[in-house]
Amino acid sequence: MNFRFEIVDRVARLTLDRPEAFNAMSPAFWRELDGILERLQREAPARVLVIDSTGRHFSSGMALEVFGSSISLDDSRAASRANIALLLADMQRTFDRIAQLRMPVIAAIQGGCIGGGVDLVCACDLRYCTNDAFFCVQEINIGLAADLGTLQRLPKLIPEGVARELAYTGRRLPAARALALGLVNDLFETQEAMLDEVMSVAREIATKPPVAVWATKQAIDYARDHSVADGLQQMGWLQSGLWDSEAVAEAIRARTEKRAPRFSDLEPLRRFAVSDLEGDAT
Repeated sequence: MNFRFEIVDRVARLTLDRPEAFNAMSPAFWRELDGILERLQREAPARVLVIDSTGRHFSSGMALEVFGSSISLDDSRAASRANIALLLADMQRTFDRIAQLRMPVIAAIQGGCIGGGVDLVCACDLRYCTNDAFFCVQEINIGLAADLGTLQRLPKLIPEGVARELAYTGRRLPAARALALGLVNDLFETQEAMLDEVMSVAREIATKPPVAVWATKQAIDYARDHSVADGLQQMGWLQSGLWDSEAVAEAIRARTEKRAPRFSDLEPLRRFAVSDLEGDAT
């Protein structure tokens, strides 16, 4: 298993758990992560997801076996090269799932966040790290261009010129500079202190109305890639479609009564099932 996973008080915690391999991303990593993210999106059993890891480093990126027989990138023929794009699209979708979850995702990073680790944390909503953390777009150092989201997401999180420098040189970005650039939200002396704060932030988010949090996430993501005018128009659609008078009333009551508000969870997503189709058959 590549992960430990638990849900406590509506906060999901996904822990990369291969410290002996510096939490490298093996072929099984993608299958396991896909399954966990699919469940979170479909069932909405939590309101926030925290991603952290065990050991000295957050993640050393792609495991060497990914480039071996498990996932073969055969460039000897055009027909085989054409399949590389489809394979990459499949892996990209896994990190897209993180960005598209109906809940905020918080990354807690210690030590090295390298290669695929950068792809992963760039898809998260918030990032916190320890003072010894560093980020490295490692792909350029092994003859590749980063291909799972870093080149698309990182320039929208930090100045483009800095993103280009990191991607072209493969230099390490230390934690202090990552904080100054806005890539991370805060720094901590120890992993324990970092996780205490990250879980506190997660629990606080989990007390807010989930539909409003989801709408906020959608609005920020949309505004990142569109004009202010387009974003304001989308905000009108979101608010008219997701306005929840019950949640507003509960927030006001709770404040008046000096108690914690109680909001409904997101509803599970439904899919067409064979039985549904059979019921409509004539």
